[in-house]
Amino acid sequence: MVGKVAREGARTGSRGGTGREVVARCGLVARGLLYVLIGVLAVRVAFGDGGREADRTGALQELAEKPLGGVLVWAVGIGLVCMMLWRLSEAVFGAAGPDGDKASKRLASAARTVFYGVVAFSVLSFAAGSGGGQSGDEQSRDVTSKVMEVPGGPWWVGVAGAAIAVGGIVIAVQAARRSFRKQLEMGRVPEGVRRAVEFLGVAGGLARGALFTAAGAFVVHAAVSYDPSQAKGVDDTLRAFAQTPAGPWLLVLVAAGLVLFGLFSWALACWRRV
Repeated sequence: MVGKVAREGARTGSRGGTGREVVARCGLVARGLLYVLIGVLAVRVAFGDGGREADRTGALQELAEKPLGGVLVWAVGIGLVCMMLWRLSEAVFGAAGPDGDKASKRLASAARTVFYGVVAFSVLSFAAGSGGGQSGDEQSRDVTSKVMEVPGGPWWVGVAGAAIAVGGIVIAVQAARRSFRKQLEMGRVPEGVRRAVEFLGVAGGLARGALFTAAGAFVVHAAVSYDPSQAKGVDDTLRAFAQTPAGPWLLVLVAAGLVLFGLFSWALACWRRV
């Protein structure tokens, strides 16, 4: 009974400006900024400017070069810590909505907690001057190589890659079905704005899903071929889109979608039910 009251208080209170709401919205803003920057860098790659990698490291390097760049990088790192704390609160107390207490929802939130914890640590390490040496592609290959050296390593790598790929498919399907609409509180928002947000959610979600699916497929290929070099980070995965028969235009499409997902994250920061 006490646990139920606590969960309901966490949910209802978050809508009224509690700490949970603050950390959720700060986290969504930080996530959105990273996706916008990665998408912009990927567009540059598509048009022949491959000087900076289109991944988290490249985005942070781009941000660090701006006025007050160091402060902005720290802000992104803190924002991602907020994202982790929000997902942790969902895993512990349940997510917003009538089905927020479901075990599947809690497990998904726990997995997101780990993911954003790793990302936040990476960003904060970069901000502190100790995390900018390796690109995302190098990190991906190194981690894959180390996991393959443990007993049953290729199987673990294959399972991880399959999970990433399936996660990407789920993201794309949910975006196409507009499942995010039940998470939004936009009753007083003009119809045109609601339609624009839906467009951002669908287009951005499809692009994000395609990126995750492709990255996961490369990890599975690395496991099957027992070749860690086949694992690709975000930058190499994005560049692979340009090597398809559609050429650089597919990369432009995915990159633009990532920018739209970043904008959608900012819209969520305004109107998501947390």
